[in-house]
Amino acid sequence: MLRRVKSKRTVTVGIIQTSCTESRDGNFSGTLERVERAAKDGAQIICTQELFKSVYFCQEEDHRHFELAETIPGPSTRAFEDIARRHKVCVIASLFEKRAAGLYHNTAVVFDADGAMLGLYRKMHIPDDPMFYEKFYFTPGDTGFRTWQTMYGKIGVLICWDQWFPEAARLTALGGAEILFYPTAIGWHPSEKKEFGARQHAAWETIQRSHAIANGCYVAVANRIGLEKPAGGDGIEFWGQSFVAGTSGEILAKASVDKSETLLVEVNLDAVDTVRTHWPFLRDRRVDAYGDIMRRHLSP
Repeated sequence: MLRRVKSKRTVTVGIIQTSCTESRDGNFSGTLERVERAAKDGAQIICTQELFKSVYFCQEEDHRHFELAETIPGPSTRAFEDIARRHKVCVIASLFEKRAAGLYHNTAVVFDADGAMLGLYRKMHIPDDPMFYEKFYFTPGDTGFRTWQTMYGKIGVLICWDQWFPEAARLTALGGAEILFYPTAIGWHPSEKKEFGARQHAAWETIQRSHAIANGCYVAVANRIGLEKPAGGDGIEFWGQSFVAGTSGEILAKASVDKSETLLVEVNLDAVDTVRTHWPFLRDRRVDAYGDIMRRHLSP
């Protein structure tokens, strides 16, 4: 049995879920407005969805989409710095980064509540599946799995496909993260939804809730909504359902399938220490026996 947490070091998490259109300016201004509104409503750490400035262009391999990339720092980061400073909020913003000629990343930038850019995380796991052709655009990240001490707590950021890998969550948690944030863009292929949709969504939610359990931390996921067809055809129907999970994997709040919403969820960071003490998975890890995890495959 877990003892009741006596003290309360709380923080309010804000998760932005919305649809995207062909108007980059509209997507950007709309997200900035939502971040500001979340801050005014009490959010202290606010996370955007993945690549919120455009429709999900990775549905096709087309060199013209590289024109969507931007430098970091740049105009977008300056806008978030301003919001973070004025409203005293921490912001996690997902951007398509142009690092150098021919070198692009899927990147999340972290701003503290004084407007300072604490750093960035470049997506480590890059998918290459039908309609998710990210290897065409993104170089795998070289930042490693990072955490940042913000004014409101210690956080870690991973991006979309990273969420399926327990190693990524574990290493970020070992860095001290009390909340794992996952900016996300995931949905159904409409032709597959009837047969596989419920199973796919359940797997996505379950794997992330399991990260909360295995690491004794909170998990916060920001997904987009809407049917997008930048490459024609059936497109992708993004399933929304952004959520925040507690330290035992329980769903604290979940957004809808098809509505633009901002989740505001208060979490108690003292619970992280309590849960990790009473469910001592980190203590009982057999680090001396895990060397083979560094191998691609174990021969029979």
